[in-house]
Amino acid sequence: MPIDPTAPYDDDNIFAKILRGEIPSSKVYEDEWAIAFEDINPQAEIHTLVVPKGRYVSWDDFSAQAPDEEIAGFVRAVGKVARAKGLVEPGYRLLANVGENGGQEVPHLHVHLFGGQKLGRMIG
Repeated sequence: MPIDPTAPYDDDNIFAKILRGEIPSSKVYEDEWAIAFEDINPQAEIHTLVVPKGRYVSWDDFSAQAPDEEIAGFVRAVGKVARAKGLVEPGYRLLANVGENGGQEVPHLHVHLFGGQKLGRMIG
């Protein structure tokens, strides 16, 4: 089902259920702003998802609606996870998909952290 990044938030999406503890995850980090867990279908040696606790459909929704404190807290959480995973050196990829053309599959903002290997070009 294509994701409309401008649609109202769906409280039944899988990440909302993970945040509520209804679905288990392999959590690696949590603070007041975000939760991070391992992707169940990893696309790299390290593939961790960082999800804000707020109800945001996409990066567009988040950047337009979230208060500054929440944006800062989420961005800092992403950085903390990357550092804890040892990804800063030699490097990693940070990816947020938005909408159908961007490949978004879950209607809750989430950031992918990829690393642990040479990742190559983004788009071939």
